Amino acid sequence: MFSDDPLDVALKWQSMGAPRIHIVDLDGAKAGELLNLNIIRDIARAVLIPVQLGGGIRDLKTIEILLKLGIERIILGTAAVEDPHLVTEACLRFRDSIIVGIDAREGYVATHGWLRDTLQTPAALATYMVQLGVRRFIYTDINRDGTLTEPNFSAITEVIEAVRLPVIAAGGISSLNHLRMLNKLGAEGAIVGKALYTGDINLKQALADIIRT
Repeated sequence: MFSDDPLDVALKWQSMGAPRIHIVDLDGAKAGELLNLNIIRDIARAVLIPVQLGGGIRDLKTIEILLKLGIERIILGTAAVEDPHLVTEACLRFRDSIIVGIDAREGYVATHGWLRDTLQTPAALATYMVQLGVRRFIYTDINRDGTLTEPNFSAITEVIEAVRLPVIAAGGISSLNHLRMLNKLGAEGAIVGKALYTGDINLKQALADIIRT
């Protein structure tokens, strides 16, 4: 564990130039409902940069509450697989505030905080979501997340080519070269977590490098 104060961490990354804060309620993802709303509220109120949130968001009421709290983007993961109607309604009502998060293991989508495997491929799910109105995605390779190895470039490319819409990459990102490669492949952005805490990636250096390219 790197810190027991999420708000302090969020403020730290903001002070170093982070363009956006990415939050996942891991407890909520497994339980099927948000379980850390107070912390999420504190972060949304304190930071001046946009915040996006995923984990346990399974209904329109929760989406509305979070948007009113100041969360800019809502990430739907399990709901995208199990409740397509929710995705359709959410996209109709909240448009660009909705992102579908696709978490994959060994080429197939996993749900419920990575606890349940499905038979859907990331590209197939993404293509279906586009039909429902989704306009932005996050692709996470579960086996590489937190490993400081490298992203699953081929899988990310497959999703990008399938949807031709903004795709944010996550999982295994641990160097500036990884960020450069993702940029070259057409990823809209990257979610960097562990590599920031370990120092493998310097946030200010990474931002300056990407801007130059």
